[in-house]
Amino acid sequence: MNIRNQLAANDGRRRLKNQIMCAFLFLAAIVAIAPLVSVFVYVVQRGYQAMSWDFFTQLPAAVGSSGGGMANAITGTMVLVALASLIGVPVGICGGLYLSEFGANSKIASTLRFGVDILASVPSIIVGLFAYAVVVMPMKRPSALAGGFALAILMIPTVARTSEALLKLVPVHIREAGLALGIPRWKVIIFIVLRGSMGAIITGIMLGIARAAGETAPLLLTAAGSQHWSHGLDQPIASLPVQIYTFAISPYDEWQKQAWAGAFVLVLFVFVLNIGTRLIIKRPTIAKD
Repeated sequence: MNIRNQLAANDGRRRLKNQIMCAFLFLAAIVAIAPLVSVFVYVVQRGYQAMSWDFFTQLPAAVGSSGGGMANAITGTMVLVALASLIGVPVGICGGLYLSEFGANSKIASTLRFGVDILASVPSIIVGLFAYAVVVMPMKRPSALAGGFALAILMIPTVARTSEALLKLVPVHIREAGLALGIPRWKVIIFIVLRGSMGAIITGIMLGIARAAGETAPLLLTAAGSQHWSHGLDQPIASLPVQIYTFAISPYDEWQKQAWAGAFVLVLFVFVLNIGTRLIIKRPTIAKD
């Protein structure tokens, strides 16, 4: 009986400790997510009040005038993100493929991996200065091309490292099965490994796009900004982050309200991207012949 009672007491203590630790973990999770929820709710409350149809269809109003919108900035952000994706996504995926498939015992791959990690930690303003020296100065003016180039540099490390990590999750026997059938290695990589992981790799692409869409500092130096429509990729172009920054620091109440509306649209864009990523990950992948 004494042994049975002792075992019951030990089991009770273990259960109590487990419940206490679970409570601490739950509390830590609440504390970690509270700032995110607070920021999101506050931006939604302030931004939703300034939303209107004109905000999505009209150009910014003149100083001191009411109304207007950020149609040019919304369109400009889409153009810049598209340009950045055209450059950054292929480079990032190819880099992730190389690091995953050929970087096991390669000094070159180790150096590239280290360089990608360093690039991921470089402040965005430094990337903006680099793009300014490489693109803006030769062109003699800010442009959408320069802004897209700067955002692409910021996207590359996120896409590359995410792609590498996801491609490494593909079992080795799948690669060996393809090679055993006489399929060239490059076809095994492209049509089996990459194709089978594409749904997950889209996660890294979405994360890269979400980061690029919210950057302000590089665009101040490369795309500049404009209160009008852009008429070419070699011209300055408006963007939501720069427009939000410009309107937020202005002394005009109407512009400050539109800055909150722009912040709401930007946060909503990133939120939708993340939700879309989760849905893509959960969607079952069906192999096709």
